[in-house]
Amino acid sequence: MLDPRMTTLARGLVGHSTRLQKGEHLLIEAFDVPEAMVIELIRAARAVGAHPHVAIRSGRVMRALVEEGADEQFEQMAVSDLHRMQHMDAYIGLRGGLNANETAGIPSERQLAWGRLYGQPVHMQERVKRTRWCVLRWPTPSMAQLAGSSTEAFEDFYFDVCTLDYAAMADAAAALQKRMSNADAVHLKGPGETDLTFSIKDIGAVPCTGSHNIPDGEVFSAPVRESVNGVIAFNTPTVYQGNAFKNVRLVFKDGRVVEATADQGGEHLESIFDTDEGARYVGEFAIGFNPFILEPMMDILFDEKIAGSLHFTPGQAYDDADNGNRSDIHWDLVLIQRPEHGGGEIVFDGETIRRDGLFVVDDLAALNPDRLR
Repeated sequence: MLDPRMTTLARGLVGHSTRLQKGEHLLIEAFDVPEAMVIELIRAARAVGAHPHVAIRSGRVMRALVEEGADEQFEQMAVSDLHRMQHMDAYIGLRGGLNANETAGIPSERQLAWGRLYGQPVHMQERVKRTRWCVLRWPTPSMAQLAGSSTEAFEDFYFDVCTLDYAAMADAAAALQKRMSNADAVHLKGPGETDLTFSIKDIGAVPCTGSHNIPDGEVFSAPVRESVNGVIAFNTPTVYQGNAFKNVRLVFKDGRVVEATADQGGEHLESIFDTDEGARYVGEFAIGFNPFILEPMMDILFDEKIAGSLHFTPGQAYDDADNGNRSDIHWDLVLIQRPEHGGGEIVFDGETIRRDGLFVVDDLAALNPDRLR
């Protein structure tokens, strides 16, 4: 029996997230996702007169392709998939990882080659820049386990998060976009010696309220590339390139990571930050505020939206808020500033705008959880 929440989600992805129009072409890329959800997306696209195209993927199959794949293979795959992407107006990526650590043990050199030779041309350069796109996870027992939840309870949480009123969130986020666009000096304070300063002057800011990610709830900018100085200690565990990390701590001098440690995964840090010159500089600074997402679950599409959080991202900058940094990595690292996670402040030009996870200025109060729910 079809879960009606799939129909609601599909309509939201087609109508709000990608704004699909009659005659346009949509690529649906589904990794380990139920056929019923893919079919609902096909139906939703056809209901507005658009043309759906589908690529069915498997996490285990992708691992087999990448772990011993040759550069020549990755390049040819990119040629084929880039050609298709160039003819798409919109893209919806559903990713239902059955095992969060499926890519663990793949040589980092092969993962980096895949990102450089396939991910960069097909997704970062074509899909991100030239289509209306939205990427989302799909609830699986693996995700429920990471969240410390039963499968059924996690599915209920997932659909609450993914079908909330994103139009209302967009209205509330406009004030934060304005604040960030006009700000210069940023000061982050928090647990674990976090005391970090940087500038976002003239970078701009972009609200994310259901148009590119589901779940959503952030406004992002980027630091002026060489302006970052101080220490930031992230209190949210994460998985990156198939490896788990806990309590990553970074020290910056003139924008560059000069020291990196972690309680778990520290042995992988240097290889990540040595990927290229841009890997040691930051390409994104974002403030998260999704009212339904409160605790980390080792899935960055959820964790970076946690209410009362921020993320700071070594690697590639986005064109929409571009500080000029270029890299083959983009590693979102999350700091939660609510009291139960140690508290903290975000200060713009000497004025505290958020304290202990709650916005404390009148124009941003609508972004607090009691209002967004």
